[in-house]
Amino acid sequence: MSKALHTPRIVRVPETTRRPLPGSRTAIHDPRWPRIVAALSELRDRGRHAVRIVDADCGAGALLLHAAHHARALGFTAIEGRGIDGSPALVGRARAAAARQADAAIGLVFETADMLAALRDEADQPADILLCHATGPQACRPDMVDALHAAGRRVIGDAGLAPGLMVAS
Repeated sequence: MSKALHTPRIVRVPETTRRPLPGSRTAIHDPRWPRIVAALSELRDRGRHAVRIVDADCGAGALLLHAAHHARALGFTAIEGRGIDGSPALVGRARAAAARQADAAIGLVFETADMLAALRDEADQPADILLCHATGPQACRPDMVDALHAAGRRVIGDAGLAPGLMVAS
């Protein structure tokens, strides 16, 4: 055999591809992750090419970032994400992480806002998927429950939410 057949091929991988997404290791261990994957897959199976995801109480944005990149891997060509949190420090970290992603098909916005007011704003054009990690008494208030239902077509929350909000279509 010729020597050329055994020469290893070196492929340069862009720096942004080599680094894992910030928080991606924790995102896939989030108890909501399997439901997020199922919801995104269901939308793609229905022929959707665009998706809108809102993460209420997003923290540093790891789950929303990972969901957006997973949506892209599934073949979505337009991904819009909005992260909302009450902590300016965490929103700053989320914005920094989002700025490092380089896919033009993914548009992410992170903002510090009053959760109830932000969710009420979402009711005009509900998200395809609304992620929620609200805990404590605020998560079970009737006005918050109503706002969550109005803000997303499918609400994916965790055990701290009011009954009936774990997965709603």
